Amino acid sequence: MFATLSDRLSATFKGLRGKGRLSEADVDETVREIRTALLEADVALPVVRQFTATVKERALSAEVSGALNPAQQVVKIVHEELVNVLGGETARLTFAKTGPTVILLAGLQGAGKTTLAGKLALHLRGEGHTPLLVAADLQRPNAVDQLQVVGEQAGVAVFAPEPGNGVGDPVAVTTAARQYAETKLHDIVIVDTAGRLAVDADLMRQLRDVRDAARPDNTLLVVDAMIGQDAVRTAEEFEAGVGFDAVVLTKLDGDARGGAALSVVTVTGRPIMFASIGEKLTDFETFHPDRMASRILDMGDVLTLIEQAEKAFDADQAERMSKKVAAGEDFTLDDFLEQMQAVKKMGSLGKILGMLPGMGEMKAQLDQVDDRDLDRVAAIIQSMTPAERQDPKILNGSRRARIAKGSGSSVADVNGLIERFAGAQKMMRQMGQGGMPGMPGMPGFGGGSKKSKGKTAKSVRPAKGKSRSGNPAKRAAIASGDGATEVAADAPPTPFDVSSLPPELKNLLG
Repeated sequence: MFATLSDRLSATFKGLRGKGRLSEADVDETVREIRTALLEADVALPVVRQFTATVKERALSAEVSGALNPAQQVVKIVHEELVNVLGGETARLTFAKTGPTVILLAGLQGAGKTTLAGKLALHLRGEGHTPLLVAADLQRPNAVDQLQVVGEQAGVAVFAPEPGNGVGDPVAVTTAARQYAETKLHDIVIVDTAGRLAVDADLMRQLRDVRDAARPDNTLLVVDAMIGQDAVRTAEEFEAGVGFDAVVLTKLDGDARGGAALSVVTVTGRPIMFASIGEKLTDFETFHPDRMASRILDMGDVLTLIEQAEKAFDADQAERMSKKVAAGEDFTLDDFLEQMQAVKKMGSLGKILGMLPGMGEMKAQLDQVDDRDLDRVAAIIQSMTPAERQDPKILNGSRRARIAKGSGSSVADVNGLIERFAGAQKMMRQMGQGGMPGMPGMPGFGGGSKKSKGKTAKSVRPAKGKSRSGNPAKRAAIASGDGATEVAADAPPTPFDVSSLPPELKNLLG
C-alpha cells in the first residue's frame, strides 16, 4: 500500500546524501518534497501541515546542524515523526478482570468486519484464548452463514441463535451471547455487528443498543484502508455517534495510497490496533507504529519477520536441525523440503523479502519472485527416492530425466535445484564449523551458481555517478570496514546482516 509513498520519500532522501552540511534551502526543498509525497498519498491536509512543520523545525535545529551525518539525521527525524503520526506506542486490547472480555466490531458494510472477526479470533486463539464469535449482524444477507463458515475455518465456536437475513433482534442475541460465554467458559467474546453503506441514524441507534447490551471492554472500528479520506470522515462520525477505542485497518495489502493509516490516528485521537494484510485468515497482525514507519522508509521490518519465522518453524524441528548442524551431519533434501514448507507458511516470498532493509530498490526483482517456484521445487524433491534425497550425488543423467518427467519439470530445473541445494548444504556445513555462512542465490536474485559469480559483486558496486573519496587511504579504510560513517552516508539504510535471522530462514532464503 505504501509503495508509492516509500518511493517518493526514498528519492527525496537520496538528494541529501553526501552533503556534509544542510542549508536552509536544502531543508525547504526536502520538506516540500515530503509534503508533496504525503498529499499524493491522500493524507489529510491538517496532518500534512503539522507533520511537515515539525520536520522542518527539527531539521533546522542544532540536532541536525551539529550531526556528523545530517542526511541520516533528517531521515531519523522523519522516522520518529511518522511513528508519532501512526500512534507512537503499540495499542493493546484491554482484558476484563472478571468474566469474558467483550470485543465489539463496528464499521460500514463492506469494510470486512465478518472476515476480520475470524482473523481476530484465530489470532487470539493462537495466544491461548478461547474466543466466541457472535453473529449480531442480522441485516446483511447471509452474514450469519458467512460468520459460521469463517468460524469453522478459524477453529472457534460461533453463537448464532438467529438465522439473520432480517430476522432476529441483535440486542437479544448479544445479551444471550454473554451468558452463553460464561456458561461455556469462553474468555473472549467477539461481536460482529451490522453495517450500512453509509453512516445513518438507524445504524448509530442500533450500534448504541448493541453496545449497551454487550458492555464491551474494547470497541474496535473496522476501516477499509482502500477508501482514503472517506475512512477518516467515517471514523469521525462513528466517534461522535457511538465511540470506539481503536481502529482496525483492512485491505492494507491493496494498492491504495495509504492516506487513511497516516491520517486516522491524528484526526480521531484513537490508535490503530490491528491490520489485515491479505485474504487468508492468517494475514493479520498487530499494528506496530515504529515497524510500519520503518517499512515506509525502506528500513525493513526484521522484528516482524523473525516473529513470523518463530511461528512458522516448529520448535522441535528447529532443535533437531540445530543438533544435526552441530554434530556435523549432512543437510539433506528432506531437510531442505521440510524447511521450505515452513517458509511457505510465512506467506508470500516477495512479502517476506520485502521486510529486509533496502529491498525497496529491488521491487522489480521482488515482483518476479513466483511463489509457485516452491511448489515446483517440492514436486521435484518428492519425485526422488529416499536414497536420492539422502545422497544427491547418485543423481546421474537417467535419474534426473526420470525425476523431471515425474515432477512435470525439465532436466534443467532439476539441475538448478541440485546446484542451489549444494550451496545450501555448504552453508550448513560452515555453520556447523562455526563459520559465517554465505547466502546461496534465490531464483531471480543471482548468486549461488557458477554462472552468477561476479554478478552479485557487481550488484553492490556504487551506482554510476556516485561520489567516491579521492583519498586512497580513506578508500582503503572504507573497504576494510573502518569507514562506516562515510559508507552509511552514501548508501543508507545499513545493509541487512543475515546472521541475525534464524538458521532455518537463512537457509531457505538461499
